[in-house]
Amino acid sequence: MKQPYDTALVVEGGGMRGVFSTGLLDGFQERRFNPFALYIGVSSGASNLAAYLAGMAGRNRLIYLDYSLRPQFISISRFLAGGHLLDLDWLWENTIRDIRLDLAAIYGPGKPFLVGLTDVGTGRAVFKDTAPDNLEHVLLASSAVPLYYRNYPEVDGKPMTDGGVADAIPVAEALRRGARRIMVVRSRRRDYRKRPGLFDQWVMSRYLRRRPALKEAMMKRVACYNETLDLIRRPPDGTEIVEICPPDAFRVSRLCRNHDILQEGYDQGRAEAAAAVARWNGR
Repeated sequence: MKQPYDTALVVEGGGMRGVFSTGLLDGFQERRFNPFALYIGVSSGASNLAAYLAGMAGRNRLIYLDYSLRPQFISISRFLAGGHLLDLDWLWENTIRDIRLDLAAIYGPGKPFLVGLTDVGTGRAVFKDTAPDNLEHVLLASSAVPLYYRNYPEVDGKPMTDGGVADAIPVAEALRRGARRIMVVRSRRRDYRKRPGLFDQWVMSRYLRRRPALKEAMMKRVACYNETLDLIRRPPDGTEIVEICPPDAFRVSRLCRNHDILQEGYDQGRAEAAAAVARWNGR
């Protein structure tokens, strides 16, 4: 830890549900709202943060509503044949070629941008301090959901996977780094609490049987997620957490491929921006 940062913006991932946070962050850009000293994102939330910090409003909307809906990205037939369900290599190659992030704009202000990862060997959360020469690769690693993407990208010589496995909403990390006022952008409705499901408890358990530490982290995911929700609702004395969630009418699922529903989710995020800014400013 270098120096304490009094304010932080934390953005949850969640696959296609991240279309809400990209809409919200585009709304922030329209209002020139960026009072934060520290940024922490996980998975798709980290990618949305990157576009926000780059000042590229509309970039990630294009990814959700165009690139992510192309058959080269999501393919059930390829997955059943042993390949990726989500071909992140294809997505990164094409978006870097066509709409590359403005890396100079992201790092010009000198503010820390951390991306959450899960260490495959230990099952623990890792928060990588990014820079122009590693951001794109770290973003890919943070989005590499086990099973959906068959590889484990290496960061600092260690295999990594989806940051949401070990710490989906890294509020505790922001507090650890000194933040006393935090905005948390969720990808789930406020009343959501994680529950054990067949996918995590059986499918993932079987798939990860040769990765015991990662398997254990996956089995603890429900408890860790709900503990973070408790922390958000009851923050430590002397701290404030402003929680921004999709509305009750939010319909986007993790693997949603419906263009109209995704557009609706994006619009819901943009519509929430004014109220979120007002809450942060105490109005």
